[in-house]
Amino acid sequence: CRRGGRLRRAAPTIVLLLAMQVWAAEPQRDQFVFTVLSTRGGSWDPDPTIIDGILQYLTATTSVRVLPGRRAVAAGDPALFDSPFVCLTGHEPFESFSDSEVEALRRFLTGGGLIFANDAMASRGSGFDRAFRREMARVLPESEWQSLPKDHAVLRAFYLLRQVGGRALASPTLEGLSWQGRTAVIYTQNDLLGVWARDRLGNYQQACVPGGEPQRMEGMKLTLNVILYALTGTYKTDVIHRPFIQQKLNP
Repeated sequence: CRRGGRLRRAAPTIVLLLAMQVWAAEPQRDQFVFTVLSTRGGSWDPDPTIIDGILQYLTATTSVRVLPGRRAVAAGDPALFDSPFVCLTGHEPFESFSDSEVEALRRFLTGGGLIFANDAMASRGSGFDRAFRREMARVLPESEWQSLPKDHAVLRAFYLLRQVGGRALASPTLEGLSWQGRTAVIYTQNDLLGVWARDRLGNYQQACVPGGEPQRMEGMKLTLNVILYALTGTYKTDVIHRPFIQQKLNP
């Protein structure tokens, strides 16, 4: 929700549904909305089958209540502040945000929001990659890109993951930008959303290379983890969870 122009993150120890109630805008109430950031250029609107697949899996696997479809918002749209999770995806360069849009994105991130960015080209140095890094340097100029470590909360938010997946493994890690100790931007160059795309018969449209279907499954799990991280933050890295997590991670 929007209170005093700033997003408020739910306390890490609050259960997931309560966290969603704190965050949700009035029309969506306690339901998760897959929010996509629109850009000028850049093929930002993902295949509807991608969003449908993610939401079906999220509903079947977790207790998160969802609204169907996706919500598209521009950087300067007040609806940007209605959800803690915003996805930016594409496979082409996009135009620069205006100064007011940069300021809105900064308020969103520093107020507790998360931008999840997905390079649909799955290629280092792609047009989308260059444009995204350029704009984030304007939004959070004091932050530097870092590879997220294996014990980062996003890799433990729901599934305990030892590796990242995606349609193509352009990078072995996720990257992130932090604000005051919290990862506010998560970026994958592996086309994580591409693992969900299906044809009219329900078959997956693109092979996952080089790891095949196990790599696709890891990508699906990671997608859910990113969403749950946006809703619960560092909840799964609290001290009370550490013995259980360590037991699961040990071979």
